[in-house]
Amino acid sequence: MGSEGPPAVTIHVTGFKKFHGVSENPTETIVCSLKEYTKKKGLAKGLTLGSCTVLETAGQGALSTLYQTLQSASSGKDSQSSSSGKTIWVHFGVNSGATRFAIEHQAVNEATFRCPDELGWKPQKVPIIPADGGITHLRETTLPVEEISKALSKKGYDVMTSDDAGRFVCNYVYYHSLSFAEQNGTKSLFVHVPLFLTIDEEIQMQFAASLLEVLASLCQ
Repeated sequence: MGSEGPPAVTIHVTGFKKFHGVSENPTETIVCSLKEYTKKKGLAKGLTLGSCTVLETAGQGALSTLYQTLQSASSGKDSQSSSSGKTIWVHFGVNSGATRFAIEHQAVNEATFRCPDELGWKPQKVPIIPADGGITHLRETTLPVEEISKALSKKGYDVMTSDDAGRFVCNYVYYHSLSFAEQNGTKSLFVHVPLFLTIDEEIQMQFAASLLEVLASLCQ
C-alpha cells in the first residue's frame, strides 16, 4: 500500500570460472563486468541488479557455495527489495559449440558429466536431488521463455529457446536453482552463451543488459 509505480524487480546473476576445454569462460567476464556496464548504460526504472557471483565449475563440491549465494540474496542485504517486489536469478553458462544465445526452459534431475568437473567429480546417471525421484524428473522455469526469446530477437540478437541444458554443471546448477526458486517464491532462468570467438564480448555484454531489461518489463 502507498507505493507507486510497478513492483521492484531484483535480478541476481551468476557465471562460471574456467573448466575442461574452456580456459577463458565468457560468463566470468560477463558477470564480473555487468555492474560497471549497467552503471554506464543505466537500468530501467524499478530494476535493481543484485549480486553478481562467479561459481566454480563444479557440481556436488560447489553446492554449499551455490546455496550460500542463493540464500544470502534471499535473506540478507537484499531482503527489503525482494519482500516488496520480485527476485529473479539468471545463471549464465557457456556452450562452446553454440553459434547463438539459448534461453533454457528446463533442467532434468540427472548428473551425467562427460568429463570430471573442476573438483574431480564425474557422476553418471546420478539424481541431482534424490528426493525428487528418478533421473527423468524435470523442473521448468516459471518465466515466459518464448516471450523472452521473442523480445530479444526483436532487439536484433540471435537467440533461441532450448529444452536441453545438457547433463553437466549448467544443468546441475539450474536444477538446484529451480528447486530453490519453488521453495522461496523466486524465479530462475539459465542462459547459454557462445564463446567470445563466436559472438564478441561487446555484443554479449549488450545481450546480458538487454536480457535484464526484458525480464524486468515482463515481470512488472
